[in-house]
Amino acid sequence: MPGDTLNYVTDAIRRSPIEWVHVRHEEVGGFAAGADSMITGDLVACAGSCGPGSLHFVNGLFESHRNRAPVVLIASQVTRDELGFDFPQEVDFMPIYKQCSVFCEEIRTPAQARRKTAMAAQAALMKRGVAVLILPVDVSQAEAPDEPGFAVHVSRPVIRPSDDELDRIAEILNGGKRVAIYGGSGCEDAHDALVALADRLKAPVAHTSRAKDFVEYDNPFNVGMTGLLGNAGGCHTVATCDTLLLLGCDFAWRQFYPDQARIVQVDIDPTHIGRRHPVEVGVVGDVKATLDALLSRIAARQDRAFLDECLDRHARAMQALDERETIGRGGKIHPQYLARLIDRHAADDAIFTADGGTATVWVLRHTRATGKRRTIISLTHGTMANAMPQALGAKKAAPDRQVISLSGDGGLTMLLGDLITAVQEKIPIKIAVVNNGKLGFVELEMKGDGLLDAYTNLDNPDFARVAGAIGFQAQRVEKAEDLEAAVSAWIAAPGPALIDVVTDPMELVMPPKFEADQVFGMALYSVKAVLAGRGKDVWELATDAV
Repeated sequence: MPGDTLNYVTDAIRRSPIEWVHVRHEEVGGFAAGADSMITGDLVACAGSCGPGSLHFVNGLFESHRNRAPVVLIASQVTRDELGFDFPQEVDFMPIYKQCSVFCEEIRTPAQARRKTAMAAQAALMKRGVAVLILPVDVSQAEAPDEPGFAVHVSRPVIRPSDDELDRIAEILNGGKRVAIYGGSGCEDAHDALVALADRLKAPVAHTSRAKDFVEYDNPFNVGMTGLLGNAGGCHTVATCDTLLLLGCDFAWRQFYPDQARIVQVDIDPTHIGRRHPVEVGVVGDVKATLDALLSRIAARQDRAFLDECLDRHARAMQALDERETIGRGGKIHPQYLARLIDRHAADDAIFTADGGTATVWVLRHTRATGKRRTIISLTHGTMANAMPQALGAKKAAPDRQVISLSGDGGLTMLLGDLITAVQEKIPIKIAVVNNGKLGFVELEMKGDGLLDAYTNLDNPDFARVAGAIGFQAQRVEKAEDLEAAVSAWIAAPGPALIDVVTDPMELVMPPKFEADQVFGMALYSVKAVLAGRGKDVWELATDAV
């Protein structure tokens, strides 16, 4: 966004071949820049004015940084002569942005500009994260000295464990009876090597949510995701194996690791080794390079008993999910049905974004990975309001691909003003609003803890009318029988388009298995709800669960 202390940067960009995308809120710029970078793998910049302007980027850049997206923020600052005197809009950005960056420095003189800019770009690209350049306005007014340019060097070294470490890993895997593989986002670019190893070991492959795009497709050994967003197949695989190979995954919820198993971990970041769960062997390496070197050391096995057991669990779990896609009570629309229709009508190389909360669950569970599709969601940061802004960035990065945002009604309204950006900048994103009139995931968390849900209801407008007034092609759907035709027309519409889908507010996110504390929490909620005169809610909840 333009602003007073950024004006000289803005003018320089106006005179350059760089494209300026004018957002209405800086947080949107941070989200969009990260998504743009994730799609292209290239550097993307965002910029804001001093004080509150650049502060607004914080959440969007936390999300981008945790997605390992190379982004540079130009955070303009008040003039150097006034720094340290509590000047209006003065903010010390350094301690704030050091938390979510791989590089954070101030350009203190014009002579430093070229060198520090090159350092920031190189850090963002090589360390995969956000780099921040703090730029006082008086420095931005000056001419940079005419001197040899500092280049940005991007190297891609091949990193793998030593031969001794590979031999030790092979010994453990060859000795296991119930061997499983658990893949994370570090498996990007390693799909074929992963499948080859699974075939050699006859090992089921579970994966984290962030690894869906890289592990799930064309994989006959896939048994799905683990965790609360996963399914019974993936959770059973990891829980019951006797040997587990962790590949580029840093899954945070420790209760989903096996209690009794020999664990080997491969990760490019040495600080990730053993930080979630104790491991027997931990090695540093790129997943593809490590698997390529490991494969010849693995003895081919014929016993498929554990693999078939896990594949069967996965198939039954997916069938159970499919059964939830039917029309709900009284013709109400299940959000799963919406997600599956989007999956059916979307292109094989579509890009999906989803807001934190239930929208994330529906996209992860009910859209297919094809090897060409990408799914951009907030998992490590877990923020709301990310989907629409990330769709803006993804569409700028890939103008020839469909970009579809599954937005929650709570998430969309947090940054609703940037619907205008899609129209003003002619960015033809498609937005589906899961309109259930509440913060659904928050409500479920409250009930699971045995609390009465409070302050989660949303008094929503007609989102189609709002979007239509802004310039979107928009429609509202309230009946399940009207949904497929509406989804088909919405995806095919030229320009920005929004579909406001009124979904069943009582639809649950079903975990892969119920823990004792969850059952107790729901029972406690039910008692409290009945005593509070909300017995109808309990009846609908129980009916839906059954």
